[in-house]
Amino acid sequence: MSSPSVLLYGSYGFVGNLVAREAIDRDLDVLLAGRDREALAEQVDELERPGRVFPLEDPAVVTDALDDDDVDCVLNCAGPFSNTADPLVEGCLRTGTDYVDITGEIPVIEGIRKRDDDASDAGVTLLPAVGFSAVPMDCLAAHLAERLPDADALELGVDSFRPPSIGTVRTVIEGIEDGGAIYRDGRLEHVPAAWRTRRIDFGRGKRSAVTMPMGDVSTAHYTTGIPNVSIYAIAPRPARLALQSHRYLAPLLAATPVREGMKQLAGLVREGPGSWSRKRGSAYLWGEARVEGEEEGDEGNDERESEAADDADADTEDTNSGERAVSRLQTPDPYVVTVDAAVAATERVLDGEAEDGFRTPAGAFGPEFVLELEGVAGFFDESTPESDSPAVDVPS
Repeated sequence: MSSPSVLLYGSYGFVGNLVAREAIDRDLDVLLAGRDREALAEQVDELERPGRVFPLEDPAVVTDALDDDDVDCVLNCAGPFSNTADPLVEGCLRTGTDYVDITGEIPVIEGIRKRDDDASDAGVTLLPAVGFSAVPMDCLAAHLAERLPDADALELGVDSFRPPSIGTVRTVIEGIEDGGAIYRDGRLEHVPAAWRTRRIDFGRGKRSAVTMPMGDVSTAHYTTGIPNVSIYAIAPRPARLALQSHRYLAPLLAATPVREGMKQLAGLVREGPGSWSRKRGSAYLWGEARVEGEEEGDEGNDERESEAADDADADTEDTNSGERAVSRLQTPDPYVVTVDAAVAATERVLDGEAEDGFRTPAGAFGPEFVLELEGVAGFFDESTPESDSPAVDVPS
């Protein structure tokens, strides 16, 4: 019997190529795939691995591409995932093939969650978001839920500035009209961009961060069952003002001609950071779980809290007197984490370690999954990590 194999869709993109090389280095049986025949042919020659060209518009074509004994799992690295996840998930359900991706898009994760029953009936694992968004944050959320089992509010955040790849920029443009999002009382709720500002000590002093519509909003909720979830990211004052202007500019930016033009401009973005930059990079993650109970008037104060924090750069650290647990995590560069986590999660799925149906990273593998990644030392409970970047081996 041949070893289990993975079809890597979008294998020739910046992240996809890094994932392909890492998977090959770990002796996975990789089938390179995508819609760009020329780019794929060049990669097939370079990596000396087989390739498969197929578009995603026709479900029958996707089904035929996956309905093969040599495909046990699909690893989707082709963003925007709002364009690629649905057809690949449908093809996986039709063919009994497991599905993994590295999305950080809330609508994509929520859409895959709706296929949970279908996946369970088909004996298929659906495991989205196994990149930097959302593996570290999801595992941190699960760790905090274990520390404070009665928590009903969860706030998470990340401090990391990383120039985006072309694919990341196009993904952001695709979802530009969505604004922000949180979970409130167990329901996904859309809010304005940069809806709240908070001063957070991620591990190197307090810095201003704003709420962001990251995929961790959804994965943390499904992993922990905590009904109220918000995600923050570092944003200097100019960035906060730009994000808050989104609520007024979104209708213009969402227009199809404008959005398509922005995607063309995105092609001018350099194709991701070099190996030296990835080796020196790091990210600091913070999480706070609380037991709040009923709080009157909170919704009405949300907008005012954001504006006050912007105007005065105020310290809005929570002063809630209820139970509270804080933990932190330090990781290597987000691209390094994405590559390592994507391959590690795929290996586990191929080994049958993830149950059928929709799963989140920590829901499938537990909070310690992130600790198995290179350069992640452990959780820092009520303490801060070292300021130096973790030492990792990054190929040139």
